[in-house]
Amino acid sequence: MLIRRETPADLAAVRALTIASSYKPHEQEPAEVMLRDALREGEDRIPELSLVAEGADGAIVGHALCSWGRIGTVRVPNLSLLGVHRDHRRRGFGTALVHAALAAADALDAPMVVVLGDPDFYGRFGFRPSTDFGIVGEEPAWEHLFQIRTLAAYAPDVQGEFIHPEPFGRV
Repeated sequence: MLIRRETPADLAAVRALTIASSYKPHEQEPAEVMLRDALREGEDRIPELSLVAEGADGAIVGHALCSWGRIGTVRVPNLSLLGVHRDHRRRGFGTALVHAALAAADALDAPMVVVLGDPDFYGRFGFRPSTDFGIVGEEPAWEHLFQIRTLAAYAPDVQGEFIHPEPFGRV
């Protein structure tokens, strides 16, 4: 397994992976694909935190994409998309991608990483409910899924509402 930054040569494979790993494979254009495409076109995608996982044969089997959101005036990475091809799940690719994204965000001196996702999965990486930190998401109905992982540059005074990048409002 190799985790590395996404390159322009990976775009078609990552898009195909996003379609293949979506929860609604019967859709022509899953929401995850539309979000991924919109984030790639905008200024909020964090290239240093757009990662791919390669299998033993060099094929891309996983992808993580982070984008900048904000809490007040503080920019905060959001683990916007995480996908692993169905044939490669439960083999450590998703875990390796999350660890790599957290390490890269820490190296960028980000105070935290936010995610909207399964607490059982993300809790293994130290993510906790956002309300533990005085942070709320934009959608109250998703509060139980909105989580924070603090990093070395964390400052407890960063509190308030997390605002997702603009493409989240369109998808």
